[in-house]
Amino acid sequence: MSCSFDLAHYAEILEAAKAGGYRFTTFDGPPARGDLFLRHDIDLSLDAALTMAELEAELGARTTYLLMTESIFYNLASSEGVAAIARIRELGHAVGLHAVHPNVELDERFDPVVSWHNPRAEYISRTIPGAVNVYAEPYFEPSTYRSDSNQYWRFGCPHEELRSGGFPWLQILVHPEIWVYEGATMGLTMRAMLNAEKARRLEQLAADDIDLD
Repeated sequence: MSCSFDLAHYAEILEAAKAGGYRFTTFDGPPARGDLFLRHDIDLSLDAALTMAELEAELGARTTYLLMTESIFYNLASSEGVAAIARIRELGHAVGLHAVHPNVELDERFDPVVSWHNPRAEYISRTIPGAVNVYAEPYFEPSTYRSDSNQYWRFGCPHEELRSGGFPWLQILVHPEIWVYEGATMGLTMRAMLNAEKARRLEQLAADDIDLD
């Protein structure tokens, strides 16, 4: 099995989790043996988030999408943003807030679940009144946490341990754009994402009656 960062291998990870007897769950109760908390911090691309959400729904995986209100890359108040939230929920996933510290404004769009964007040690695990902090107890423990940040698994791809039931429970952070767009390195993947974004923006300009000739 190739541990490449693409949707084919992401599907293999989900299937490995099912083979290992794990339950896909969300942050509405403390971890129990066999729980798998799959979380997506959406830093850059709603399109990538929707692509991943569709795949997960097809494979019977319920996950948590944490979306930003302060992103410079997308706008949740736009028609695209509103449609994205609606579709993610329609597919059965949870929607929380990917917050820029110290701003936590949970409105009707979000479940009371928060992850910090680019967190720092001095506040990462602090209690957030009225909400779950995914970086705090009981959900965060280094031995039962894996992240693909910057297209690199710090402790290796978890699929083998998932298949064998090697974790008592696990929280995994997955960034959809790393898996949806092709690239052997983070830099190449980001450039592929930007190329796709350019094509989408040209379509939007044409739809807005902009003369592109």
